[in-house]
Amino acid sequence: MRAVSFPSLAKADAAAAVQMNAPPEIGAIFRDYGPFVYTMLRSLGVRSSEVDDAFQEVFVVIHRRLATYEPRGTLRSWVYSICLRVAFRFRRRAGAMREIATEEIPETEDPMTPAEHLRQRQAHGILCEILDELDDDKRAVFVLFELEGLPMQEVAESLQCPLQTAYSRLRAAREAVDAAVHRHRARREFK
Repeated sequence: MRAVSFPSLAKADAAAAVQMNAPPEIGAIFRDYGPFVYTMLRSLGVRSSEVDDAFQEVFVVIHRRLATYEPRGTLRSWVYSICLRVAFRFRRRAGAMREIATEEIPETEDPMTPAEHLRQRQAHGILCEILDELDDDKRAVFVLFELEGLPMQEVAESLQCPLQTAYSRLRAAREAVDAAVHRHRARREFK
């Protein structure tokens, strides 16, 4: 798992263009939000073998819609809403596709020990399993608010739902995640 740093909400190029009501440039969006898009696609359930394709599709959609972009919310929430739609399409298609990845991942130097990698991979796998149990609406709110740390107002704008609906989905998602964590711990202790 590679470390990804998230862009700040006030990136110089893209944010300046939004403030002047000029459409931001695709290069600035790619540079400022590329890591965010990649991480969001993985968090939204896109299979690791398809993340690169989904990433490219997100930026193709951004490029196509850039001329019609209206800065009603933040640029980040607009980019996220595109990620959300692309991820949903990829997840829907995943059930029909049976692809076997054959490309080997190149080895890189890493300061983590193999045991730390294993624990991190296991924890990530458990989190993905838990998130897969949530419906798309609850998953999206949970990922944006709990994992990405976006304010709830921005989450609601990204998902194009009322603020109270977003809070309701978050509450339901938290309950479902808590229950899944308790089930996982109980299974592990039972062994």
